Amino acid sequence: MASEVNNLLDGRVLISIDDPADPRIAAFRDIRERDLTGRQGRFIAEGTVVLRMLAAAHKAGGAFAAESILILKNRLAGVADILADFPEDVPVYVAEAPVLDGIVGFHLHRGILAIGRRVRDDGLEEMTAALPASSLVLVGCGISNHDNLGAMFRNAAAFYADAVLLDETCCDPLYRKALRVSVGSVLSVPYHRGGGAVEMLERLSEAGFAIWSLSPNGETEIRDIPRSERMALVIGTEGEGLPQSVLSRFHTARIAQSPQLDSLNAGTASGLALYQMAGAIGRV
Repeated sequence: MASEVNNLLDGRVLISIDDPADPRIAAFRDIRERDLTGRQGRFIAEGTVVLRMLAAAHKAGGAFAAESILILKNRLAGVADILADFPEDVPVYVAEAPVLDGIVGFHLHRGILAIGRRVRDDGLEEMTAALPASSLVLVGCGISNHDNLGAMFRNAAAFYADAVLLDETCCDPLYRKALRVSVGSVLSVPYHRGGGAVEMLERLSEAGFAIWSLSPNGETEIRDIPRSERMALVIGTEGEGLPQSVLSRFHTARIAQSPQLDSLNAGTASGLALYQMAGAIGRV
């Protein structure tokens, strides 16, 4: 069984774990096989950058909070400043490499994990109502690749998007890989996931948004999109793209590219298009 509390880091109590079967760290066990998405809003945060974003989100008292942290012993000194930003009631567990690997089920070279929880999930109406008069929104439809979804959130943060809206067929942005690829931006950019794409876009249209659906056959080149105080960029899944039910209802835009390639992946396309739209709205 693990030892009791036995050391401090800059005044913060650390809990040493020397047994992978210790029940106190059960939530971290075998994370590759069972990420915590879909379990009462809980998720795994991995790595220094995402831990720092979780600390900022927790400190701000927003939509996310930390429940516990698990750190490789030799990584402690490098994250002391981040740990100081978490309240003292968030336990920090510490383990040597063999024990940590036994807990998570593989060699975790980053050596930094946390269990987070989404404590507030605004509905579509509430989130739309809270958007500023001048707004840029990224909308995902059918995004099933976690790398692409993480990249979309990273791009949304980079180009000052006010929110990300995802339909019910998109994968969960709190999945460990999506969260890691987003460099924690899932925790900083407000988002809503659920419902049908058309209904979501019609709600944005009613709120005064110019809806631009990205497609290789779009009518308007992305650089020629006219300025609007409220703009929404809609991205579909790689391969199939956006459904006709979306393309037939709203403006369509394209990114000029070589005819040798039929499309870009959703992560790359969202970055290029958001850059242009952020410029049109005066944000970059």
